[in-house]
Amino acid sequence: MKVVKFGGSSLASSEQLNKVFNIVMSDSERKIVVVSAPGKRFAEDIKVTDLLIALAEKALTSSNTDSELNAVLERYMNIAKDVDLSPNIIDTIREDLLNRLNADKTNVEQYIDLLKASGEDNNAKLVAAYFQNKGVEASYVDPKEAGLLVTNEPGNAQVLPDSYNRIYRLREKSGILIFPGFFGYNENGEVVTFSRSGSDITGSILANGIKADLYENFSDVDAVYSVNPNIIKNPNEIREITFREMRELAYGGFSVFHDEALYPAFLAGIPVNVKNTNNPTAPGTLIVKHRTNQYGPVIGISSEKGFCNIYVRKYLMNREIGFGSRLLKILEDYGLSYEHTPSGIDDLSVILRHSQMDQDLEQEIISRIQHELKADEVHVIPNIALIMVVGEGMRHNIGTMARASKALARSTINIEMINQGSSEVSMMFGVKEKDEKKAVQALYEEFFVGVMV
Repeated sequence: MKVVKFGGSSLASSEQLNKVFNIVMSDSERKIVVVSAPGKRFAEDIKVTDLLIALAEKALTSSNTDSELNAVLERYMNIAKDVDLSPNIIDTIREDLLNRLNADKTNVEQYIDLLKASGEDNNAKLVAAYFQNKGVEASYVDPKEAGLLVTNEPGNAQVLPDSYNRIYRLREKSGILIFPGFFGYNENGEVVTFSRSGSDITGSILANGIKADLYENFSDVDAVYSVNPNIIKNPNEIREITFREMRELAYGGFSVFHDEALYPAFLAGIPVNVKNTNNPTAPGTLIVKHRTNQYGPVIGISSEKGFCNIYVRKYLMNREIGFGSRLLKILEDYGLSYEHTPSGIDDLSVILRHSQMDQDLEQEIISRIQHELKADEVHVIPNIALIMVVGEGMRHNIGTMARASKALARSTINIEMINQGSSEVSMMFGVKEKDEKKAVQALYEEFFVGVMV
């Protein structure tokens, strides 16, 4: 039994919907189909989820939402019309949207979640109607009836463990089940969404819950690439990668998966196959707990901008008990989260996303560190890009760090920070943002040119 998830680009038009139908029907093991809201049809298009956010925001400030509502309905109407569905499905979607618009607006976050989630929910109803129109036994599944309960954290929900046992009962239902991604219900019966790209999370939860043999995730790429194809032209495709490697790459900027999306599948040891709706016969990338293919020491390189480094130096810092905890407590006082804390004997760096601070807050934090910790030197280094070099093979290869450092040096890139995890699955380099692409290119040439992954 397989769970198969289709992203927004796979459901953006009637042509794409027909591809989805053919893919599902080509394999009788594809039992549960998780759908996203319709995505972009072309580069300048707007995703339905973004249209719904605009609708929710307008409804919170104005009673006239006709324009925003019609923009959402039009997307579903175009798809339904092109595949000859009964107008009844649009009536159902319109009624649902109006009910959500008229819901209680007291809790703004909850209200926005309610509207956002309608993108997937109504698309699941439309997709189910399309399968039925094709003469296939298929049904829409309400996440509430399926027992998908989540924490009450709008926009960042986490599945409650008891959900898995309830979801297992879906195995007993006949036909193909069309399940909306992106949201569940809290214990009060209210809609709560996962983070963006949350349909991936739903698919992973369902794969775990029904004890699937495989979780297939269809998008618009043939495979997971070893590096961002916007930086390196025609990069190597990865045929097999571990959950841990994928998690590290996702954290470092890989956009294929949200970095939490794979966890439920990982817990159950269920492999994930990344495939392309537009090229379904391509093998894609298989994400597994342990891989048998042994490539070089590095399987992928990812990068992300937008970080800064709070650098603190104090003589005999290593002898001062509690210095690090007091430094992090200052950041906690301002609600700041940090990413990494590489350190030396007399210095400590705290890497965090720079968007959390404005200039005034930055100066206030520097002042507090100087005053409360009696630091010899404190300054913020902005415009840092983090480069992640990832591979299980690094644990068994000597000199990977040296190769990476030499590659960056040959390209005259100054390394601002180095951090290697104790697991030896990844190493991280901090470089100036202006050097991000140059650094990725240098590392790719060192580890991948001439290597088939």
